[in-house]
Amino acid sequence: MKGLVLTGTEKLEIQDLPTPEIKPNEVLINTKYAGICGTDHALYKGLPGSADAVPPIVLGHENSGVVAAIGAEVKNVKPGDRVTVDPNIYCGQCDYCRTGRPELCDNLSAVGVTRNGGFEDQFTAPASVVYQIPDNVSFKAAATTEPISCAIHGIKLLKLTPYQKALVIGDGFMGQLFVQILQAYGVHQVDLAGLSDKRMALNKDKFGVVNTYKSGVDKIPADYDVVIEAVGAPVTQELAVESTRKGAQVLMYGVGAPDQTFSMNTYEVFQKQLTIQGSFINPHAFEDAIALLTSGKLDVETLIDHELTFETVEDFVDGRIKDVSKAVVKVGD
Repeated sequence: MKGLVLTGTEKLEIQDLPTPEIKPNEVLINTKYAGICGTDHALYKGLPGSADAVPPIVLGHENSGVVAAIGAEVKNVKPGDRVTVDPNIYCGQCDYCRTGRPELCDNLSAVGVTRNGGFEDQFTAPASVVYQIPDNVSFKAAATTEPISCAIHGIKLLKLTPYQKALVIGDGFMGQLFVQILQAYGVHQVDLAGLSDKRMALNKDKFGVVNTYKSGVDKIPADYDVVIEAVGAPVTQELAVESTRKGAQVLMYGVGAPDQTFSMNTYEVFQKQLTIQGSFINPHAFEDAIALLTSGKLDVETLIDHELTFETVEDFVDGRIKDVSKAVVKVGD
């Protein structure tokens, strides 16, 4: 079978690989689609993701496919099932796992990060992280279940009610997901700040955004109850805090560089009684993500604007393919 192997920093090679062997508790999956996100860009550059990727490794932690075979202990799926995979595997033994915070696991492993993932024709995963998808969810859409679940985890860390007015800063794929997810969770008004006139117009015309702001140009009023920072740059992180009204919540979702910092007025945090919340990966959110896709409350295929092959992945992660909202790799037939 074919696979795209990260052999070193900024080095990807298409290789002939053996079919993976499955353990008794594992599932062998014929890959259909594998999404690419910021984590894959970072791992390609030699930076850490949710965990460190040690080459040679097959990336691809956002996946969909069909079950090819199952181990002797597997009971939740069978060959032929349409599935998606939660890449994150928790140890269940560290203090964080034992106190209900598995996302902070000291021994986190992940499909497509610490073990081979979906940038190959077939890959394996523990049955515990394999989820069936219904027929009305396409394989392409199902490959985005993982990023949807990460956004849902962030949403679950907030206290949301319908009266609130929310601002999403960042019009990349994740920012656009947050627009739809906030509405699905009942927030009555969602506004968007970004750089792309095309994407902001799409979200206003199709996804119910009320107000849009061109980042760095338009003045954003400081009257938002919820602000989602989905960029990860100091200027937008500072803007997120500045855009709040009293009692607001700020979700710092965007991922910056490991040594990055930003400034904020600590008196403003005190005087406004702000909540500033981080969010890491996606515990207990896959079922919700699949439910939103199944219900039609999320339209992700409109946001997927690039379909790649193994031959073109490196052009994308190296920055030679530009102005991409979301890219997926078509792996299987």
